[in-house]
Formats: sequence, structure tokens, C-alpha cells
Amino acid sequence: MVDKHLLDANTLREMVNAGAALLEKNREAVNALNVFPVPDGDTGTNMSMTMMSAVREINSKDSTSIGGLTEALSKGALRGARGNSGVILSQLYRGFSKALTDKETITPAEFAAALKAGADTAYKAVMKPKEGTILTVARVIAEDVTRQIEMGPLDFPGLMNIMLTSGESILKRTQEMLPALTQAGVVDAGGRGLLLIYAGYAAVINGEQVDDLLVDMSGDASAEQEFQDEHDLLGEITYAYCTEFFVQQLRPGVSDSDIASFRRKLARIGDSVLVVGDPSLVKVHLHTNDPGKALQHALMLGELNGLKIDNMLQQRRDLDAKKQQEPKEYGIIAVSQGDGFDDIFRDLGVDGIVPGGQTMNPSIEDLEKAVAAINAKCIFILPNNGNITLAAQQVAEMSEKHVIVLPTKNVAMGIAAVVAFQPEETPEENSKRMDEAAQKVRTGMVTFAVRDTNLDELKIKEGSIIGLNNGQVTVNCDTAEEAAVLLMKEIVNEDDGLITVYYGDQTREEDARALRDQLEGLYPDCDVEVHRGGQQLYFYLLSVE
Repeated sequence: MVDKHLLDANTLREMVNAGAALLEKNREAVNALNVFPVPDGDTGTNMSMTMMSAVREINSKDSTSIGGLTEALSKGALRGARGNSGVILSQLYRGFSKALTDKETITPAEFAAALKAGADTAYKAVMKPKEGTILTVARVIAEDVTRQIEMGPLDFPGLMNIMLTSGESILKRTQEMLPALTQAGVVDAGGRGLLLIYAGYAAVINGEQVDDLLVDMSGDASAEQEFQDEHDLLGEITYAYCTEFFVQQLRPGVSDSDIASFRRKLARIGDSVLVVGDPSLVKVHLHTNDPGKALQHALMLGELNGLKIDNMLQQRRDLDAKKQQEPKEYGIIAVSQGDGFDDIFRDLGVDGIVPGGQTMNPSIEDLEKAVAAINAKCIFILPNNGNITLAAQQVAEMSEKHVIVLPTKNVAMGIAAVVAFQPEETPEENSKRMDEAAQKVRTGMVTFAVRDTNLDELKIKEGSIIGLNNGQVTVNCDTAEEAAVLLMKEIVNEDDGLITVYYGDQTREEDARALRDQLEGLYPDCDVEVHRGGQQLYFYLLSVE
């Protein structure tokens, strides 16, 4: 039974698991709250994937203290954070964790203080925080529970009740705070995602089953630290293979003396031997030239799991090669949303391509790996999507390298930025040049509506073709080509000289070329180019400059 006045690590672990499960269960409902009726309403997906990463981390640890568990929670959320909503969620957990360092158990007052610390940390992570978002929902909930705690004692069921009541109240008001939410007739998707997580918390506290829990969203739309081996790869390598594994499900009768005998056998075939544990689980590490013999000895004790064998001779060769390779001055990473765009970026000399786009934003870890793979003194990241920019900025802050994030909102802006790059210029000059070139690009995108909606004078039906002028839905018609022509009439002016048509994976090349011919007739003073972008969901991405 859950203690109403004191929370331990096991209960908090159950709460986080329940929150993640409830969010995943309602992921598509959160996605449906996207402001515009385009098929990139992925807030629910991004937050759910972030939570799943956090859950994997805490479930892989045997932390029995609140401090240890929340540290793992913060780490898992940050590593798996996707999109702006996921990054903000990871920052909420980061602040929450820091407030609970060294805590074995916590009271409702300490939980409330941690919520406040989480909201403060998340606000600091955003350059220009907007009210009416997940930030507002997190902050108001924290303020309300803190105020209630100051008025008198509160148990955990009461705390959860205030969190959900306060959250639902402020979530409804988000629709009034942001004009885009008001016009679309929806509440903030990130705020709803956070409340689903908190509803999972409350279910555990109240002894309810998540599978049976229904959240009324009808009003939303009008561990144990592992041994770390620091290999000395600079000296002579006597034993080539770093071998690590667990021995589990030990055979009946295995005793401490048997484990000690096993340790002595390993010492005869290698060095750096580490055998720790008891008759329930043994962790093994050693350097040896005969890993097979070590495994044979271990099989006499029980089952093997978590096997890892690294060739330290190859590590030495890799290290030597890395030292011999001097870093170049610049590297460029671009987030791309189709194989056609991949080829374009490679032809322009981009060093790293990170798959991403509207429905699947890369995580912080994905971007970190791309930065780590480039041996350069200065690295530019082109997020090419507004929902990826915050994750890229987090990578820049975390990296020891000089990383510059340019706020490109789509691949057309990214391509313009790469074209403007000059290798002989300084990082500051290049940053200015590339950003100016990207901002000059005006774009139109043609896709389909995923739900019925009314925007200004447009009455949009699910499945109809819509066009976005620099992110705003302004066109609604029957064919993608008709939408593209109407968009160009809005965007092209007499000073423009180049129109570029990037067609998606569901668009026929002959249709794209026919559109090019039509645009050449309409705009004889402009050069019109056609390239395969290969992007999903969007029939055309149109660039004008």
C-alpha cells in the first residue's frame, strides 16, 4: 500500500512507468491537438519517445533512493529527448532531479519543491519562453501545489488532486493565451501530454490501474553504477581482449568460495580481473587473450548475460589513426527528411546527414553522435525544422566542440545556408552569411489535411490538399499542382529570380516537371528548377529567392 505521506524510490518508479504508459496510450490524441491540420502533429510521439527512454533508464537501474532514481530519470529523458516538447520535458525532469539529490524518501512538500525547480529549469532552457505552452502548465501546477503546501499539511493523494485540478484549469486557458491555439480551437498539446504523465502518477498513488484509466479530453478541441574500465591504450598491451559479462541464475550450491575460485582461474589467464557480486548475480571484467576459456569457466557457475568483448589492439590502432588526423576547420550537419535531400546536401559538401523531419524528430543523442563523428574545429548544425532547433541548441551547450546552430526552419533554408558557406571566412562571418541567406528564402509547402478545421475564410475537410505560405495555411484546393500555383502567386514578387520545386516521395516526376513548365510560363523572368526531395507527407516544397 502506498504511504500517503512519504514517497520511496520504488513507488516513484511505478509512477513514472504509469505516466509513460498513459501518455503512449493517448499519443495520437495528443498529436491531434497540433495547431495546424498538417500531418506533423507529433508532440505526443516526441513526448512519448522521450518518456520511453527515461523509463528504460530507470528500469535498468536498481536505485533504492529517490536521488539515485531521479538522476537516472533525468539522464534517460535527456538522452532520448525528441522535438521541442521532448527537450522541455527532459528539462522538467532535470530540475526535478537536482532538487532531490541525496534524498532517500520525500514528503509532499519536497515533491512540490522539486516540481517548482523543474519548471524553473525548463524556463531557463528556452531562449524566449511563450506562455500558453507546456511551460505554463508546468509552472502553474508547481505554483499551485506550493501555495497549498504553505497553507497547511497535505498528503500525496491530496497533492495529486491539486496537480490534476490545477493542470486541467490552466490547460483550458492556454487556448486563450496563444492566438494560434485560439484560432485552431485546441489546447496546448505539450500541456496535455504533461497532464497525462501526471495522471499516471496519480493512478499509482490512488491504487488505480492505468489500463482502466480514462482521461476526459473531450474539451481539448471546440541502479547500480557499472564498473568503468579506463583502458591504458598508450602502454604495451599484453592481453588483447577486454571481456565483460554477467553470470546469472547461478547453479544450486554455488557459494562464495566457488566465486573466489573462479576469480583465481581468471587471474591465471589475464589481468585487470574484476569479479564482484554474490551467489545471486556476478559481474565479471578481465583482460585476456583467451575470452573463450573465461566464458567456459563462467558457464560452470551459471548462465551468461550482457556479454561484451572489445579488441584493445584495434582500439589502439583506431586511437593512433585519430591522433594522426588533424581536425579540419569546419564541419556541417544537416537534418534531412528525404533521400533526395540527402543527395543534395552531400553534393554540397555537408559532412553529416541526420534523418528527421515532420513526424520523426531526431533525438539529442542522434545529433550528439553526428557531432562526435566529425573531426572539425567548428561545426554548424542546420536543424531544418523549428521543432528540432531546441534539441540542437542543447547539443551545442553540452558539446566540448565549437558548435553553432543556425535556426533553419526547413530544408530549403538549409540548402541556401550551405550554398552561402565560405571556408575561408571566420565562424562568426560564416554564421552571419549563412543565416542571412537562409532568412531570404521564402517557402511554400503542399500537403493534405489530417482533420476538418476552419482557418480564417478556409473551410478545410480531412484529406483535402492544403498549401502553407511560410508556415501558414493559406490555400485549400483539389490538387497538389493547383495548390503550388496558388502559393506561388502569393509568394513570388518582381525581384525574385529563382523558383525551386522539390517533390516528395508520393509525387510523380512527370507531374513535377509539368508544374515546372507551368511556373515557367507564369514567371518568365525566373529560373525554375526541379529536384527530387523524397520527403514524406509533403507533395511539394517550394523555394523562392
